[in-house]
Amino acid sequence: MNLPVEDIRALIPQKAPFVMVGKLLFADELTTRSSFIITNDNVFVKDGVFQEAGLMENIAQTAALRAGYMAQKDSKPLETGYIGAVKDFEVFNLPKAGDELTTEINIQNQIFNVTVIEGKIWLNGNLLAKCEMKVFIGVE
Repeated sequence: MNLPVEDIRALIPQKAPFVMVGKLLFADELTTRSSFIITNDNVFVKDGVFQEAGLMENIAQTAALRAGYMAQKDSKPLETGYIGAVKDFEVFNLPKAGDELTTEINIQNQIFNVTVIEGKIWLNGNLLAKCEMKVFIGVE
């Protein structure tokens, strides 16, 4: 599979209208980058502004995108993931409908099915939000 991946539907368990990532731009063992264009009809857009919960979900889905990409690369099945904890979530600005976000996650620690990531979201080179997130993959 070549990067960037424009059709990410096979890589994440989320389905429309709850998809908060658009393209997989980059992925290696520690870093993953995605992009996402916010549409006016997005469930997290209120009065033309993308809300904090949407930013958090965008980071989580970038982690899911990484997990799906790695699973597909290794010919393994796609597994569902869950947010276990969010730490130090900071929002510096809220984007608007029509904006294109670039999100990067970096793996801080991975033990069994628990991954601790640092996530950051940018708009036109300006940091919009960041957090540390604990994600559980493959837990039913």
